[in-house]
Amino acid sequence: MSRHPRLVPLRGLAPQALMARLRSIRAAGDVPLVGDDRWPESQWRRIAARAAAHACPPGVGWAALTSGSSGTARIVLRTAASWELSYPRLEEELGIGPEDRVALPSPASSSLTLFSLGHRLAGGPVPLFASGRTPQARDFAEATCFHGTPQTFRALIEAGAPSRLRTALVGGSHLDLRLRQQAEHLGIRVIAYYGAAELSLVATDSGAGLTPFPGVEVAVDDHELWVRSPYLAEGYLPGPGQSADGPLRRSGSWATVGDRAQWDGDHRSGAGRLRLLGRTDSAILSASATIVPDEVEGVLRGVEGVGDAVVFGLRRPRVGALVAAAVEPTGGVPPRAESLKQAAADALPPTHRPRLWFCTEIPRTVSGKPARGTLQNRAESGQVPRLE
Repeated sequence: MSRHPRLVPLRGLAPQALMARLRSIRAAGDVPLVGDDRWPESQWRRIAARAAAHACPPGVGWAALTSGSSGTARIVLRTAASWELSYPRLEEELGIGPEDRVALPSPASSSLTLFSLGHRLAGGPVPLFASGRTPQARDFAEATCFHGTPQTFRALIEAGAPSRLRTALVGGSHLDLRLRQQAEHLGIRVIAYYGAAELSLVATDSGAGLTPFPGVEVAVDDHELWVRSPYLAEGYLPGPGQSADGPLRRSGSWATVGDRAQWDGDHRSGAGRLRLLGRTDSAILSASATIVPDEVEGVLRGVEGVGDAVVFGLRRPRVGALVAAAVEPTGGVPPRAESLKQAAADALPPTHRPRLWFCTEIPRTVSGKPARGTLQNRAESGQVPRLE
């Protein structure tokens, strides 16, 4: 009978000590659970208590902490094979090997960084970590490849791209076209990807649009994206006295986390491209209209001076919600309100145009995704500057 592996919480380790600890935990048949050093001690104690209260199913090799944009931490369980099967295909797509050095600016608790650390244990590139909480360009001077979010990639490029950097794998949120062009001008090949802690790699984009990652099948059912692949997670670890609830849902061999999408073209002939429309639960109900934030955000990101944009609903009686937009400026200079409103008027129906505008640094989760709930609460309490 296979024994149940133990979850082993760990954090606060220097890079070399962390890698050695990951290796020893995995060699013992147990499961590392890496926490973020920035979390309050009380939050970490709750997570560690949950890990101690529940045994992992046999075969589980990795656990990733994910909160999406809700801020509620979930522990995602997966087999070692669910990641290891993707590594050779990723190496081929990126053109990398064990002699490469990969810049990992996001903390080890992030599922995308943990994926790369698992890759190293399986013979992949040598990881390079930030020396402190704020990544510095000197931390990654020897990097030949990169894996992180668009925000950390932009910071690295603006600080001075490492001279040897030639490939970047960028995920976690929307990749700005201007950032891709800036990197490619420096000779860096950029591969954006769509994935999730529960689904792992789903689709990649080298510049012509998202196509399924090798080994992955995708289907769109009523604008909901479903995935069938060998890289899927097993599910969630329950909290004490709780069920293992989360966005991951299954139907036979297919799985979804509720992301909306559509196909542009015919993917069955190899000519199609996947276009993401945002998470189902982020839709805004305003009067009689349903607004998908991603559709509006795509328009606003094309406005000069906008580094990123997040669209959300501000609760109002009778109409349900007002459409609001928060833009994050590039270079610290706010975009002109008139330019934003004109772009919305030119590309969006009246129901989808933001009624309230804010300009702020967008709060983000550890993985780099916009923390929509946090931003909405700040806007409703008057903590975010209005853009008139």
